[in-house]
Amino acid sequence: MKKLIALALAAGFSLSAFAAPDTFVIDSTHTFSRFSYSHFGYSTQSSRFDSTTGKIVLDRAAKTGSVDVTIDAKSVNTGAPVFNNHIQAEDFFDTAKYPTISYKSTKFNFKGDKLASVEGNLTIKGVTKPVTLEVTSFQCMEHPMLKKEACGADAVAKIKRTEFNAGKYAPYVGDEVTLTFAIEAVKE
Repeated sequence: MKKLIALALAAGFSLSAFAAPDTFVIDSTHTFSRFSYSHFGYSTQSSRFDSTTGKIVLDRAAKTGSVDVTIDAKSVNTGAPVFNNHIQAEDFFDTAKYPTISYKSTKFNFKGDKLASVEGNLTIKGVTKPVTLEVTSFQCMEHPMLKKEACGADAVAKIKRTEFNAGKYAPYVGDEVTLTFAIEAVKE
């Protein structure tokens, strides 16, 4: 009997060690990529992109994963149609030439069982720079309506827009931009 229990425990441990990573598809109706910056020191302006797509692969046992996200730069939403067009112009996002922004991870960093940060490469206007996203919230559980596992996270990073050839009016319009992401993804 002891051998049978030992064998069952060993099989359970070996199966968990070889558990496959889970793939999650970003739920674009609950995922928003936002950015904020100082506007001449008067106020902090905040805008968002209305279309973010991609996949997240998560291996909780191995504490690894990957993120591959694409943001439709033409979906920028400043709250004013005239300014949406202005910010899509060549001096800023140049969406005619660069219609998407992408983020591809290179490393997941865990603190215990929680995802703490994601290192990766952000590409804006054809310029790629390393950017680390600090994860401020992370949760995986069964989605109560979809009856499938889902994960969500909030993350933040700071970049210099001049490093991405989008520096018009800097330093009067702040060079430092805060990126915030609210991401929800559902298991395939």
